[in-house]
Amino acid sequence: MGLSCKERIFMVLLGVATASGLTVLVLLLVEATSVLLPAETKFGIVLDAGSSHTSLFVYQWPSDKEKDTGVVSQALACQVEGPGISSYALNPVRAGESLKDCLEEALALVPRGQHQETPTFLGATAGMRLLRQKNSSQAGDILEAVSQVLGRSPLDFQGAEVLAGQDEGAFGWITVNYLLGRLVQYSSGQWTQPAEGMLLGTLDMGGASTQICFAPSGPILDQSSQATFHLYGANYSVYTHSHLCFGRDQVLLRLLAGLLQSSPASLLRHPCYHSGYQTTLPLATLSESPCVRTAAPLDPTQNLTIEGTGNPGACVTALRGLFNFSCQDHGACAFDGVYQPPVQGQFYAFSNFYYTFHFLNLTSRQLLGTVNATVWKFCQRPWKLVETSYPGQERWLPDYCASGLYILTLLRDGYGFQEESWPSIEFQKQVG
Repeated sequence: MGLSCKERIFMVLLGVATASGLTVLVLLLVEATSVLLPAETKFGIVLDAGSSHTSLFVYQWPSDKEKDTGVVSQALACQVEGPGISSYALNPVRAGESLKDCLEEALALVPRGQHQETPTFLGATAGMRLLRQKNSSQAGDILEAVSQVLGRSPLDFQGAEVLAGQDEGAFGWITVNYLLGRLVQYSSGQWTQPAEGMLLGTLDMGGASTQICFAPSGPILDQSSQATFHLYGANYSVYTHSHLCFGRDQVLLRLLAGLLQSSPASLLRHPCYHSGYQTTLPLATLSESPCVRTAAPLDPTQNLTIEGTGNPGACVTALRGLFNFSCQDHGACAFDGVYQPPVQGQFYAFSNFYYTFHFLNLTSRQLLGTVNATVWKFCQRPWKLVETSYPGQERWLPDYCASGLYILTLLRDGYGFQEESWPSIEFQKQVG
């Protein structure tokens, strides 16, 4: 059965590759058996509304019968100025207005005669999922605002939706396996299916959530964590779960809040920051996050001074405090009582997994012990030395220690990768 129009657009949003979350390298707008369409170049537009920013992508693909592939090339990538759309909760109209410059670039690229037949979709991820939990009315107003701007354009606007976490993870799995020829391959004028056992698992991390998806060796015992597909004549069953509030940005906020609760004061000594590092943060940053839960309310009018101590051991202890490693009624689980079968096979890790480990030079399948030692050594370096060693990277530089130790904790203690299975993870910026 062919994909519905909406499902086709969802297949545009098959999360791989960049720091914001859903950016894709291919459009699976049609099934493999339907890729040979009337001759002309077609276009599709995707807006990836991540928690930290929004990106617009224009894709083009040849549909001439003389051409033997339906794989799409990226024609335009435009990063919307400003934060993610969930940041406009108090002024939703600005969320829509923020898209206009990138939208104009897209309209200038796509031939005018094809505007009305160019499918366009906005998919929002964990930032909007969090806002919807906190204030569904504000989330609805933002979706309405962006829909008005996109709907008034001459494009074939298909809608703006908040993707479920499970869908985000599952679509990412499809994309990676499709791009790497693990679902279907085209050769000698026909589509063929690869040998069994070649499927890859996926690990994705945005600012507000992290996703894991893979095909386990045994049955999936929790049906709510199972996604099934019928793709290119074959059936697939995968485990998928999205852990909300375990994205990079929200974990750093939760970590800070936890340290503050255990030692309330206007000066906080932070083990995950380098010794000699100091910064000031308004407590409103913590109080505004729906992921931060504190025993006592925070005063959003006050500022907090933070001093780094460069203690990776204490940092790991604080990070582990963000997890509940009890499996409760599940025989197998990841953390917080969430069922997960044992990890199986090769994995692709992208988004913040890649960006953090790329900075730390840990994307070459080093052994787990080497990875751990490298991150600890980096955390123990004084801030002045770190700052002078990486000029021009001030925005993210203070957080690489905490991010590196968090990724280690998540993958090892949370998902269950051990010394023997760690080399099965390939950290990649993009696929294909």
